[in-house]
Amino acid sequence: MPRKPNTELRRQQIVDGLLRVMATQGYAGATVQAIAKAAGLAPGLIHYHFHDKREILVALVERLAGYATQRYQSRAAEAIDARQRLVAYIDARLSYGSDADPDAVAAWVMVGAEAVRDPDVREVYQRTVAQEMLLLRKLLRACLAEQGRKVRKLDHLAAGLLAFVEGVFALASNAREIVPVGFAADMAATWVDRYIAGEPAVAGKDRR
Repeated sequence: MPRKPNTELRRQQIVDGLLRVMATQGYAGATVQAIAKAAGLAPGLIHYHFHDKREILVALVERLAGYATQRYQSRAAEAIDARQRLVAYIDARLSYGSDADPDAVAAWVMVGAEAVRDPDVREVYQRTVAQEMLLLRKLLRACLAEQGRKVRKLDHLAAGLLAFVEGVFALASNAREIVPVGFAADMAATWVDRYIAGEPAVAGKDRR
């Protein structure tokens, strides 16, 4: 495997440095000097690769989002219908596997916690959540249509499933020993299946 360019490696080091500082001092305490120290780099290199710490935060969130997208796409590639694509999403977010990364989950929980306190973090966090909602609405709408069910309160269902995922992330990061191992993906799929089954059927002439 070819080595990554030095610039890419440096940027990864800096993003990792931000993550480590946020874990102990929060985003407010993540000064350029603190990030540089955590990354093992000179402060001047931070400014060379990033304009400011908000740009580093964006890179961190993009990396976490890219990891989630890769997990989903690898599973969705084998899906043959709308329900399997929805289950691929649920598995990508909640199941274990060789590509599972608990550190990425913990990092996302950390970003969400900082979003409560810091408007810069909140803006980046909300933008990512909005993209997640778009994907969920698309998957759920297709699943409802495939099963001949009316699409009602789609935003509510998408938000409910996303809230479940976010809650599981928090539990997995902060109380892993308390909750049953591997419960989340099966429970989420069962919950969504029951919700869809409970929705009114579309009249024959209205089915698409």
